[in-house]
Amino acid sequence: MFQYDFMQYAFIAGTLVAIMCGAIGVFVVARSLSFVAHTFSHIGFAGAAFAVYVGIEPLGGLLLFTIASALGIGQMGVKMFRRDASISVILSLFLGLGILFLSLSNKQANFTASILFGSVVGINIQDVWQIVGLTIVVILVLAVGYRWLKFDSFDQVGAESAGLPIRWISVGFLLLMSISVSVAVQIVGALLVFALMTVPAAAARCFTQSIFGMILVSSILAVLGVWFGLVMSYYTNAPVSFFITSFEALAYFIGIVYQRLVNRYRVAQLN
Repeated sequence: MFQYDFMQYAFIAGTLVAIMCGAIGVFVVARSLSFVAHTFSHIGFAGAAFAVYVGIEPLGGLLLFTIASALGIGQMGVKMFRRDASISVILSLFLGLGILFLSLSNKQANFTASILFGSVVGINIQDVWQIVGLTIVVILVLAVGYRWLKFDSFDQVGAESAGLPIRWISVGFLLLMSISVSVAVQIVGALLVFALMTVPAAAARCFTQSIFGMILVSSILAVLGVWFGLVMSYYTNAPVSFFITSFEALAYFIGIVYQRLVNRYRVAQLN
């Protein structure tokens, strides 16, 4: 399997994206921003289609559209955006724009499938270097702002009382999310990117209460899911994203069962 260059590239890129999504996903879940990740994926699809239409790299279009939308949501306010019923209109609009750009370009079927469902085995060395660079940026920024982001995500009232720049933290995190979604779309596709960004983090909360522990467990589950998906896809020729999402869903359900067993054990000990 590793004798092929495309599988080597797929494992390198998939591992980096999984670590990034696993780490940032903990804060996505804590801040209840799963719907934003879903929105970014739809907007990213339109961005990638626009990039193909104008003749630039799809990743460039993804970043352009998602970063612009992150700044827009940041100016509007996440709470207002979440309450606004027009979110469904925004999702439909950008899906429609994506389809329009594809219809105007000469790349349709294959490109649509790769963007919607992912094409990690189609990644080349140039894509790997792009993913390496963007992943390093996201991880470094996340590490630098870890204390403020942790405080604001898990104790917003306390963060406001402490005088932290809540608005700037929110906008900065949305920008990190937009970059992460743009990169992850290449692995699991626009339709399933939120699964890699939220499910491992949701499962991690069942196994530990430590924030750093959640990040560690979430990243491990995301990496294992990507590895499992690549191996199974290689031997079965089925879509990678199917195996990734199946693995993460199984991990989540196991986490729920584990959490219930632990709670029952603690209640039994008290009695």
